[in-house]
Amino acid sequence: MTWRRLRRAITPYLYIAPTIAIFSLLVLLPFVQTAWLSFFEWDGIGDQTWIGLDNYRDIWNDPVVHSAFVHAFVLIIFFSVIPIAIALGLAATSMIARVRGDGFLRTMIFLPQVISTVVVGVTWNWILAPDGPLNQVLGWLHLGFLQHNWLGDFTWTLPAVGTIGTWGLIGLCVALFVAGIQTIPKSLYDAANVDGAGRIREFFAITLPSLRGEIAVAATLTVVGALRVFDIIFVTTRGGPGTATITPGIIVYTRAFGDGRVGSACAVGLILAIVIFVLALVINTIADRGRA
Repeated sequence: MTWRRLRRAITPYLYIAPTIAIFSLLVLLPFVQTAWLSFFEWDGIGDQTWIGLDNYRDIWNDPVVHSAFVHAFVLIIFFSVIPIAIALGLAATSMIARVRGDGFLRTMIFLPQVISTVVVGVTWNWILAPDGPLNQVLGWLHLGFLQHNWLGDFTWTLPAVGTIGTWGLIGLCVALFVAGIQTIPKSLYDAANVDGAGRIREFFAITLPSLRGEIAVAATLTVVGALRVFDIIFVTTRGGPGTATITPGIIVYTRAFGDGRVGSACAVGLILAIVIFVLALVINTIADRGRA
């Protein structure tokens, strides 16, 4: 009898054991190894020298690292807040006004998600070049005062890179919100119409609360994307001009593969992972409280 109870207790864990093993091998083990290496001075080839918390002390006093994390949080506005706001508007509009070919339009909006980010970066590098299409169009419209070296100006480079992220992530958010809207019972909107609610009131009273789960998923994915962004910045600006667009991902790459400071790179990566985990936890905790 005792054996039967024990078998019933451990059976669910046996089903998930392969998943846990793969997760531990591919995620937990590298994470632990990264944390361990952050306490060493190592160039990636020679001997490792134990230095304790010196890498973290250097990071704490390094203004470049501070700027990198500030830039990452600024990019959250472009990678998360703006795409979610625009996508909510597009999804709500698609529910109100059905137009011919709306499926094709949604596919085109989602298209950036299936394009290589390197291709995206190269394309936008051409668009935003001093003699690129954007400045040419502004010149044709007699708006020459708006022309800039978008990826070479200390003021405009970070917003320009953020705009690329906005363009790339709107499609993901729209797909999530349209799918979520389709699961909302139509009877709720019928009841709202009977009560005389307008479109705006319907959106805030029915659509927005019903999409809380989808918004949490979109916010988590886009915030994580903003904090760990690397490829787009590497292709377009490489963190420049100066350190105007440097991010934690760029610092990790530069220190690990350029400067031979693997321990410092691991420390920055570990801090970034903790920040991402905390923000993801906060987002999902808020979403869960809203559903309660």
